Amino acid sequence: MKKCNLKYILVEKKQINKFRSSHEALLNHGTVTAEHNDLVLFRLHWKNVEVNLLLSDRKEKHKSENSKEEHVDIIREHCLAYVLHTSGTTGTPKIVRVPHACILPNIQHFRLLFDVTKEDVLFLASPLTFDPSVVEIFVALSSGASLLIVPASVKVLPSRLAAVLFSRHRVTVLQATPTLLRRFGSPLIKSVVLSASTSLRVLALGGEPFPSLTVLRSWRGEGNRTQIYNIYGVTEVSSWATFHRIPEKILNSTSKWELPVPLGLPLLGTVVEVRDASGLTVQEGDGQVFLGGRNRVCLLDDEMTVPLGTMRATGDFVTVKDGEIFFLGRKDGQIKRHGKRLNIELVQQAAEELQQVESCAVTWYNQEKLILFVVSKDALLKERIFKELQQRLPSHAVPDELVSIGSLPFTSHGKVDVSELNKIYLNYVNLKPKNKLSGKEDLWEKLQCLWKSVLSVSEDLLRVPDESRFLSSGGDSLKSIWLLSELEQLVGAPVPGLLEVILSGSILEIYHHVLQAVFPDEDLAALSKSCTPKRKLRDRDLEEGSGEPPRPQCASPSDGRDPGAACMALSRGRQVLCLSSAGSVPERGPCPSACYESVSQTHAQTLKSSDPPALGETPRDASCAAGVSGEGQPVRGAEKAELPVRWRADTGKCVDASPLVVIAAAPGSPATVYIGSHSCRMKALDLHSGKVKWEQVLGDRIESSACVSKCGNFVIVGCYDGLVYVLESNSGEKYWTFATGDAVKSSAAVDPSTGLLYIGSHDQHAYAVDIYKRKCVWKLNCGGAVFSSPCLSLLPHHVYFATLGGHLLAVNPQATGNTLWKRCCGKPLFSSPRCCLQYVCIGCVDGRLLCFTHAGEQVWQFSASGPIFSSPCTSASEQEVFFGSHDGCVYCCSMRGDLRWKFETTARVYATPFAFRRHSRSSAALLAAASTDGKLWILDSASGQLQDVYELPGEVFSSPVVWESMLVIGCRNDYVYCLDLRGASHR
Repeated sequence: MKKCNLKYILVEKKQINKFRSSHEALLNHGTVTAEHNDLVLFRLHWKNVEVNLLLSDRKEKHKSENSKEEHVDIIREHCLAYVLHTSGTTGTPKIVRVPHACILPNIQHFRLLFDVTKEDVLFLASPLTFDPSVVEIFVALSSGASLLIVPASVKVLPSRLAAVLFSRHRVTVLQATPTLLRRFGSPLIKSVVLSASTSLRVLALGGEPFPSLTVLRSWRGEGNRTQIYNIYGVTEVSSWATFHRIPEKILNSTSKWELPVPLGLPLLGTVVEVRDASGLTVQEGDGQVFLGGRNRVCLLDDEMTVPLGTMRATGDFVTVKDGEIFFLGRKDGQIKRHGKRLNIELVQQAAEELQQVESCAVTWYNQEKLILFVVSKDALLKERIFKELQQRLPSHAVPDELVSIGSLPFTSHGKVDVSELNKIYLNYVNLKPKNKLSGKEDLWEKLQCLWKSVLSVSEDLLRVPDESRFLSSGGDSLKSIWLLSELEQLVGAPVPGLLEVILSGSILEIYHHVLQAVFPDEDLAALSKSCTPKRKLRDRDLEEGSGEPPRPQCASPSDGRDPGAACMALSRGRQVLCLSSAGSVPERGPCPSACYESVSQTHAQTLKSSDPPALGETPRDASCAAGVSGEGQPVRGAEKAELPVRWRADTGKCVDASPLVVIAAAPGSPATVYIGSHSCRMKALDLHSGKVKWEQVLGDRIESSACVSKCGNFVIVGCYDGLVYVLESNSGEKYWTFATGDAVKSSAAVDPSTGLLYIGSHDQHAYAVDIYKRKCVWKLNCGGAVFSSPCLSLLPHHVYFATLGGHLLAVNPQATGNTLWKRCCGKPLFSSPRCCLQYVCIGCVDGRLLCFTHAGEQVWQFSASGPIFSSPCTSASEQEVFFGSHDGCVYCCSMRGDLRWKFETTARVYATPFAFRRHSRSSAALLAAASTDGKLWILDSASGQLQDVYELPGEVFSSPVVWESMLVIGCRNDYVYCLDLRGASHR
């Protein structure tokens, strides 16, 4: 337009708003010369400074990519305008160095956009530590306008501040956060700030999500003509990036506006992109905002140079609809609650629209409770507000608790102070009147009252029937959390496992569960007999009452094994799965209902009574072990000993997967090792000889460890091609493949009660698969890639998944596959979760081993000195947990989180340790651990003293598995090794 010296332009009336937004800086609003039918004639208003800037940008594009001007260089003279620290309110705190060329376009464009002249008065609303203050100061100075600065003592008094700004000094331009504006209160905003007679010509709100149009309209007094803008930006691309002026017709309209206010168009020199998780530009749909521009570049933290045009990820998620960008929420404002995705800012907007609410804020307290803080005229309206929210919001979005406060706390930058809100809630909880139980009868009465209150049961019902169940009585997951919270407040302590009982048990079972937690020493036998409701006898009850175990109809494996024979599957971390089969089998058919034998009722994989047979007692030649010092540490200078290799098998490429060993119980029956490698080959090897039984080539490399099916007829393994392969265990033939959306590095877990397989994928989903019916039973979005392997617990019946997004999820393994609870560990989880009778443990890359109850409550954490990729391994007694760390150590902790011992290896420990016994007549318990430099360490599991050390000729990421006298492990020199441990020294 400038090249052709365009001075006038005709615009269709229906395109006026879009044209104004796109070319606001070029328009002189006082020079509309003609209006005819559907057309409006505008005169363009060019500014020399803007032309110079545009021409300068054009020249910069032709400069060589290798020239110094192609980078922002902190060393260059006069490069930086200022340096500031971000507060960390909406992300990680950073040091931001802002060049002159980055902030100058903001100042120039806002001066034109707001048409600031020497007659204007601008209020310095932002502190000097908040970068919008730079725009406020220099827009005023460059325009000759007045800049009003008030003491902090005035800012904290809304009524006094309003008088100073709009009565005494007649402020015309205000740039502020919505929180700062809300502090005036709705009456004052409507009667003073946005009244018909206000001095305020321009109101620009930014730094936080823009208020809903419903709220905005309620703030405007009749006849108000203030121009209202939504401005958006991030400090990392200082300061503002987009603007949108709210059209007057929308502000004056009485019709409901469903969509939020858009972010608008880019400011001068700014590039705005929306990208999906793969980095592709989004034209329609959801994605993350990226900001930049040729000169809109800052240097963060230790950066010395940054290429011009660098785009920064903001952590803000938006949706693009019909070319408009609408804010959804920050990355850390997106939560998963009751199995569904929730943006907590939408909860706040819904609450703000209620007439009883002056202002409010929502927090995700301890990542467990959704708390709504309300500034209300009448504290007695709390229940009414809560009921209205229940009508307006889906059940997963209704807050857990509503807290009335006098005013919202805010930071020095004018934003809501979340940390202060959390303190307010903590004080609120501590000051709540504590209910004291006078006895068992009192507990039963209070439980009845809570049940009626949570489920809105009529008080006319004198007594809730003993057999009443929560879900069938009108409860849901939200109300179950409510009941759980009320019961724990009632007893004054957490009650492990209570949520599961609420969701699956009767009110009487809930009562017994709480009673056992509160009065553990009471004799409940008589009470149980007298109170337990009678059940109808089912087939299962008859079997249980007969004194004989049930005899399921079960097919034998198709490899011709004895129908009554049992087999055992042994995998990393001392996980043991015992399978037995009996009865007849259809030809070449899978076994639909094998019998699972377990002494431990909790963990489907770990069997206390099924430890692998101990090592033989035949002494080994001392020359087969490396030297050991008296302190239990390896003698670094000792002569290398001969590696006690029983056999080795070439796989063609690196072996990172861990072995699966399947042993038939009948004497003389074969034992098989199943393992895959980066060569795409899956192998079945004879455990005793290493002879290849079969080999199958899959579609891509294999890092997943194999799992055996419930019937023993199949082995299941994940692959980089995104497929889960089901192979016949005796031949390797492909029985079925199941497709996920990305690479599968997770290893499957089998459910002995149903035969279902649970597995995770890098497509961020967890799957339950029925290999017998060849179908997916359920699919769950975990909110992050699933690298580690799931862990199954039988009592309670949970399956646990961990994600690279840092979340540990407890999932209902039944047909729904819904999330029972989810805990954020803060950092990615490469370690697999491990269950025991009471707890589930998992390692985190920040070096913490975390321990949770099966109800999701964190019990303790232990900190190593480096990331933990190793999965925990528990002792046979489940009193100790072993794991390795990138700090090069193997750790043993008690189940209370206390360190028992620590052993220092010579490299990082990525693999999962394996606990086993020395020999049948000895109580000596050993631990096998591998470090990435190829060394295998045999330690005394009670003391951590070194017993033996072996060295493989390559890096080791595979985990060892021990059976009898044999240790099987994969190595990155392309081989699978079986070491003979019979000669392990007896110290």
